[in-house]
Amino acid sequence: MKFGYARVSTRSQKHDLQFDALLKEGVEQGNIYADVSSGAKAERKGLDQLLSKLREGDTVVVWKLDRIARSLSHLAKLVGLATKKWTIR
Repeated sequence: MKFGYARVSTRSQKHDLQFDALLKEGVEQGNIYADVSSGAKAERKGLDQLLSKLREGDTVVVWKLDRIARSLSHLAKLVGLATKKWTIR
């Protein structure tokens, strides 16, 4: 299954560009998870929900890597999970 993740840093920003890109890549709207959260914050409910849904062979699509990862070490942790669960493109 194909999932998407979008994040904006403040409530004054909109997810629209990210959602449009995810939909264009074939992610169904119901499979897009999103957060409004600073990249520095560790708690992201949308990302946690997405991670809990993933199964072997699933694909996660993001507009840009900085939307899903807070830092290089966080990205490395997610990639570690990806090798077990996700298809990386």
